Amino acid sequence: MKVETTPLKDCWILTPTVYRDERGYFFESFNQEVFEKEVGRSIVFVQDNQSFSKYGVVRGLHAQNGEAAQAKLVRVLQGEILDVAVDMRAESPTYGMHFSVVLNDENKKQLFIPEGFLHGFSVLSESAVVSYKCNHLYVKEAEVGLHPNDPALDIDWKVSADQQIISEKDQSLPYLNQSR
Repeated sequence: MKVETTPLKDCWILTPTVYRDERGYFFESFNQEVFEKEVGRSIVFVQDNQSFSKYGVVRGLHAQNGEAAQAKLVRVLQGEILDVAVDMRAESPTYGMHFSVVLNDENKKQLFIPEGFLHGFSVLSESAVVSYKCNHLYVKEAEVGLHPNDPALDIDWKVSADQQIISEKDQSLPYLNQSR
């Protein structure tokens, strides 16, 4: 597994070693020992989530606060997304900054997003199946988020505004200047 740093502190891109032959391919999508050695932190994932979305869907920006804060390991099983992480840790040198990476079923890249980050993605292909591991269970009362098109964040979702499909729930999320 190749581990790449991102401009955001504690946020990593993981690319597995893929073994291909005439039958197809094989790879380890997660190995606890390798993760801990390469990333330098211990983690136990307790929940796996999966979503299906069509082109133009923008999901996010979501997180959980407090004891329920989640680290996530995101990957794409089918299709292509632009995956986005926003550092919301007040003490972090990269507070308020975001990072995005294209994840798809061909490059097999994964994005590790630590606790204290908002997460979202846009679907760039006709459809996409996204899977992510979480290190804490979902707690509705701990849910927080920001509007995905917050001008203070200025995220380029790589989908034109007139083609974005955003849930009512996400459209009603506050902007950064309203959340403090």
